[in-house]
Amino acid sequence: MTTTPDSPSALAPYDTVLLLSFGGPEGPDDVMPFLRAVTAGRGVPDERLAEVAEHYHHFGGRSPINDQNRALLASLRDELDRRGLDVRVVWGNRNWQPYLVDVLRQVHAEGGRRVVAIMTSAYCSYSSCRQYREDLGAALLTLADEGVRLDVDLQVDRIRPYFNHPAFVEPMVGSTRDALATLPAGSHVAFVTHSIPESMDAGSGPDGRAYSTEHLDLARTIATALHRDGSDAHHTDGAPEAVSSEAAVPWSLVYCSRSGAPHQPWLEPDVGDHLRALAEQQVPGVAVVPIGFVSDHMEVVYDLDTEAQEVAEEVGLPFVRAATVGTHPTFVSGLVDLLLERAAQARGEQPPQPVLGDLPPVHVVCPTGCCPNPRGVRPAACGADWSPAVSA
Repeated sequence: MTTTPDSPSALAPYDTVLLLSFGGPEGPDDVMPFLRAVTAGRGVPDERLAEVAEHYHHFGGRSPINDQNRALLASLRDELDRRGLDVRVVWGNRNWQPYLVDVLRQVHAEGGRRVVAIMTSAYCSYSSCRQYREDLGAALLTLADEGVRLDVDLQVDRIRPYFNHPAFVEPMVGSTRDALATLPAGSHVAFVTHSIPESMDAGSGPDGRAYSTEHLDLARTIATALHRDGSDAHHTDGAPEAVSSEAAVPWSLVYCSRSGAPHQPWLEPDVGDHLRALAEQQVPGVAVVPIGFVSDHMEVVYDLDTEAQEVAEEVGLPFVRAATVGTHPTFVSGLVDLLLERAAQARGEQPPQPVLGDLPPVHVVCPTGCCPNPRGVRPAACGADWSPAVSA
């Protein structure tokens, strides 16, 4: 018998929902240990970490991401309850408490056997997908060493990357529209995401360049929706151009939070450089839209709300930062829809997979070699080559 979306068994075979996130310090004493955990094995000196630590100390040494995850966890619980879906909901971090391995250990101790993960990253690349899968794989292998029989006593799947799911796209359209409404006609839209090395982008997805392609697709989809609202949106390929019509809404995809060795090419243009170029073109204003981020964590509140806004003020450019999806009711409801979609797939069904834009739904089981680790091979869960016995 086919279950209805709101039936208590609609999430079967899953008994646990895992919100899997990056993590962040809760206070000043946590900052350096957290940064060392994030960069473990990469040889980053403490002097460099101390520079990054100042971003956190600017906000009292506390990252906003943990409170945002708590809020999202509560909103998911409310939405699941509203739909009558009785399932355990937990939250685990890759780089800080509550650590993923501890959460999964507790899930297993409480009788959890089938887990479906929501990653707080919407795109495909090593840093935004496979690294989550590697940390998940490492946690599972640790539990296997403790006697847990993987894929028998504990199995973890994940929902698909959701950058083009309507529940992610539609709130971003709304927040972009709201931001533009506060600016002069003819203002520019700068869609912003986290920069990554060009080599990482080239290896992202099964066919390469998935990361930049997915962001461009979402940016174009949002711009098209704005055009339907009455604006003539057009892409400038990161190069600002003069706007001849007050109705025109030029847009571009730009990047923030570049790190790593100076000689290594990363995706550009940088948002600060882009704002300066826009000012030179005498555009009337800019709406900065953080499509690469699910919530207002450090890359948003520091790199955009602090550094980018300071650049805009310096060059006299009217600046508004659009909202992230956060706990928007449409987004939260869509995450539950994605959980139901994944559960149906796990039961052997072929549910609808709604998308907006030109790209198809992303796979839920990553192909072999997808988004390779630039530093070597590590086992990664939720992939075609995942096995507790062998490295992926």
